[in-house]
Amino acid sequence: MADIDPPIIESPLSKTVTRHAITVQVAIFKIGGDAGWTLEVVNAEGTSTVWEEPFDTDAAAFKAFLRAVETEGMETFLDDDTSGWTTIH
Repeated sequence: MADIDPPIIESPLSKTVTRHAITVQVAIFKIGGDAGWTLEVVNAEGTSTVWEEPFDTDAAAFKAFLRAVETEGMETFLDDDTSGWTTIH
């Protein structure tokens, strides 16, 4: 019997955001029956920033993105190393 991947549920709050000439893709999603929402931000180079802890709602995840932009600026999502992967606690 083949393994069936659980469905990925994407939030309607997922979108492309551009500020100060920096564009990122904000992805908010959850896997199948998981309770928490995941927040991932992908820059133009394809580098992914993922929050480690899930959010109770997709709105809370989007607010966390806005808070990061407000406190750290969009530059926080630019490549500063070659790992291609960043996590935020």
